[in-house]
Amino acid sequence: MSPASTPYAAGPRRRPRILRWVLLALLIVPVVEVAAIIGVGKVIGGWPTLLLLVALSIAGAWLLRREGTRTWRALSEALRTGQMPSREIADGALVLVGGTLLLLPGFLTDVVGFLLVLPVTRPLFRGLLAAAVAKRLLGDAVSTAGRSDRPSGPTVIEGEVVD
Repeated sequence: MSPASTPYAAGPRRRPRILRWVLLALLIVPVVEVAAIIGVGKVIGGWPTLLLLVALSIAGAWLLRREGTRTWRALSEALRTGQMPSREIADGALVLVGGTLLLLPGFLTDVVGFLLVLPVTRPLFRGLLAAAVAKRLLGDAVSTAGRSDRPSGPTVIEGEVVD
């Protein structure tokens, strides 16, 4: 079996692209956060900015604890009743990522974290997460599922044989 025909042949090509996005985010997000903190500090002052960051952290920790507990109970209930806990697992992942963002200092990460953790806005992100997971797991099958221009059998090339 050649290396190109192994089931993991596409893996190494995907990882660098994802790694590039992560590295780019690790470089850009802190710069944008510092710029936002400086901008807010210029408008409302240094001490009020610090107090606002602390208040956002406290509110984020409280919300994270409340929504984390609520999500855990919903997951336990779904498992206890034998239901497929796909919604609860997605909520758990969103609360985990949102909580991580809420624990980071900064205004922009707090806004995104609150959007991921709040039960009012979470369904929007749940749909985006489901679409991303489906695309990742099913690959090209999702994008070509309903297309009729794709042949259903073997490819036949018509022609004539010339001696």
